Amino acid sequence: MVMTTAPGTRAAHALSRFGFGAGPGDLDRVKSDPRGWVENQLSPRALPSLLAAHQGSAPRVAEMAAARKAKGEVEEMAKKQARERYRADIALRTRLAAGSETPFQERLVQFWSNHFTISTQRPVIAPLGLAYENEAIRPHILGHFRDMARAAILHPAMLIYLDNAQSIGPDSKAGQKRDRGLNENLGREALELHLLGVDGGYHQDDVRAMALVLTGWTLDEERGTASFNPRRHQPGEKVLLGQRIPESGISEAAAAIDMLCAHPATANHVAQKLARHFIADDPPPAAIAALAKSFRDSHGDLMQVTRTLVTLDEAWAQPLAKIRSPNDFIIATLRASALEVPDDRIVNAMNLLRQMPFAAPSPAGWPDRAADWTGPDAILRRIDWSLAFGQRVGSRLDASTLVDTALGDLADDGLRQAVARAPSPAEALGLVLSSPAFQRR
Repeated sequence: MVMTTAPGTRAAHALSRFGFGAGPGDLDRVKSDPRGWVENQLSPRALPSLLAAHQGSAPRVAEMAAARKAKGEVEEMAKKQARERYRADIALRTRLAAGSETPFQERLVQFWSNHFTISTQRPVIAPLGLAYENEAIRPHILGHFRDMARAAILHPAMLIYLDNAQSIGPDSKAGQKRDRGLNENLGREALELHLLGVDGGYHQDDVRAMALVLTGWTLDEERGTASFNPRRHQPGEKVLLGQRIPESGISEAAAAIDMLCAHPATANHVAQKLARHFIADDPPPAAIAALAKSFRDSHGDLMQVTRTLVTLDEAWAQPLAKIRSPNDFIIATLRASALEVPDDRIVNAMNLLRQMPFAAPSPAGWPDRAADWTGPDAILRRIDWSLAFGQRVGSRLDASTLVDTALGDLADDGLRQAVARAPSPAEALGLVLSSPAFQRR
């Protein structure tokens, strides 16, 4: 049923749903085999050159820890540097997605990064977001889910964000000597958000058990890395979802994560999120079931699960069913226009449209439904930003050409006529960017 649509429509569909929209020349390149274009991206690639020189998390964690101990002016300077690094990282990440030759992979990186969210709701996270994504998420998007889960849950940024760095087993050697004790934040979110899902069949006893398993995982502040301190780890056997986790110190976390990754609820949770992101806000049950089966059968091999996604008829159904989030909208605009935009304007746009990367309002990550991005105020902000963008670059970018190169067959006659009749180049460009055709993916 999908393959009866025009090649140009399928190409635009592939670029929008699996990437960040079309840039100049993309529609022509993809038109001959849209599905093949997507499937050809299902192989691991080298680290993008834009990230090759990016500083990792370890030196940043170590610098912040040292500055916090020094206090005073040193700490204030470190906070200022952290904010500057955060803004630079946002611009870098956005440029990377907008200019990528493998945009499907960049979308997968951002999807999984949001699934295993860390957030600047804890300001200390600000300079760590991109490094965390590069280290814990990017290497595993086409690998095994359990490897990504281990890397994300035990990453220094996650240990800081969800307070596990301070969590101490009540009966551990350190716990017997300190007032501080167990922190359940990471244990709870690992079950509820990262793995089983909110309806995954766990109980409060399981939250506590997972938190106890994770005790001892803290920071080596001098090196800026995650480390395991056996003096903080809760001794003894733990029982998680009715299964015994024998006492094994540093090995318990991996054993528990692996067990949870193999649980049917995790397959269902992951399948539902993938289907919601790539198909529709309320995805067809058959699509969710197919993805969950692929996850179970392949033991969480994300290359196989993603390949299943790409082959689903539901993933190619017309018309495009999703609304671009502000992050996606800005990336799509930069890709479509192929213009150089200063870093500060990229960051300011994200802030204006209320979706700063690595700044989700909770550990649940940014929402993935149209209702969360299409309130009256949010729509007005998009229109205002579109018009402002048109005013800045309208003299350098022909709106009618943009319709052809960015939307192609997705643009109807009404949009083309409105662009042709617009009173100015700026307003014509604003009409294209704020049109329903450009807002959907």
